[in-house]
Amino acid sequence: MSHIVLLGDSVFDNISYTQGAPDVVAQLGSSLPAGWRASLRAIDGSTANDIESQVASVPSDATHLVLSVGGNNALLVAEVLDTAVSSTAEAFRLMADVREQFEAEYSSAVDACLRLGLPLTVCTVYSGNFPDADFNRRAGIALAVFNDVIFQAGLARSLDIIDLRAVCTLPTDFANPIEPSAAGGSKIASTIVRFVAQKEPWRGTRVSGFKLA
Repeated sequence: MSHIVLLGDSVFDNISYTQGAPDVVAQLGSSLPAGWRASLRAIDGSTANDIESQVASVPSDATHLVLSVGGNNALLVAEVLDTAVSSTAEAFRLMADVREQFEAEYSSAVDACLRLGLPLTVCTVYSGNFPDADFNRRAGIALAVFNDVIFQAGLARSLDIIDLRAVCTLPTDFANPIEPSAAGGSKIASTIVRFVAQKEPWRGTRVSGFKLA
């Protein structure tokens, strides 16, 4: 039997935000082909630094891992979006510092997953559904820095990458500005099914269903 284990944060551990509807792991489990099952090790509120402890709890019969983490790392440095600077150069230096810190933490998280020797799919950070349009614009630019780290880590290790920015695109996909609703969770689960359980043979990185040579 194939067994997908979900690691990361509330993108997967979203039961608190679905108002009684199924969460991501339940929707995933009910959508998988016969002979597949799913379990949850992701924990709401986790950052990249918490992934190693989640990896330690992965069941011995796991066959596939999916990692979605980084949103809480971004929230922890969200103050940079409102930091006054005297020049564009200073703003870029601030973002470079943020990138370097996340790159180190995310690389460690991915490598902890890979030590299990299982196929790993990583997910980008979606854009969210913030009510303030100006904040949304600035947050989207900042998140591009985090997502570039995720893409580079995936490409360097020939991992599959699910770009959640292309999955959760509607206001109804979110229960609040940053958590997936049952509708958004259904989209996430469906993407994992297509991307992990029904993937066609391919050597190299795939991004949300597109193949890269």
